[in-house]
Amino acid sequence: MAMVPQILTERLCLRGHLEKDHPAATALWQHPDVYAFITGAPLSSQDVWMRLLRYGGLWDMLGFGYWAVEERATGRYIGQLGFADFKRGLLGFDGHYPEAGWVLHPGAAGKGYATEGMVAACQWLDQQEGRERSFCIISADNPRSKRVAAKTGYRFALTTSFGEEETAVYFRERSTVRPPAPPT
Repeated sequence: MAMVPQILTERLCLRGHLEKDHPAATALWQHPDVYAFITGAPLSSQDVWMRLLRYGGLWDMLGFGYWAVEERATGRYIGQLGFADFKRGLLGFDGHYPEAGWVLHPGAAGKGYATEGMVAACQWLDQQEGRERSFCIISADNPRSKRVAAKTGYRFALTTSFGEEETAVYFRERSTVRPPAPPT
């Protein structure tokens, strides 16, 4: 079983999901400001549970996945972010790159948490072999996520269809800024 790496930022702890996250994750996915841009409808408690189980499976199958986002100061679960390969079959590009995604409770919005967490997640991805590129899809009506994408290095590439909706695809290339190698 793959271990989910824990990442600490100044204000956040990115960690594997735990059973205790289920109530807070359910509240997150039932908030209109969250589901409006992603699922279009609130998720049931069972749907959220299946989502949390899927996140664990991503790490085992792909070596990357979604982290739970916890506020370090309070220990409060505030969302989830990371990478997946949902095999969406989007028109306009081929290749299976990690797809970035982030969702935070609206009560945590406007504090820079999504950017802080995604910068750390992208730095982690940059250290993984064979992960030179990732992408994200963002609804045209979601300016907050567009700002997070831009701040983390994602650049608009194309517009495609996802389901019945038009969505924008943004790509990010592996950072050219590499941390120094440890002394040998």
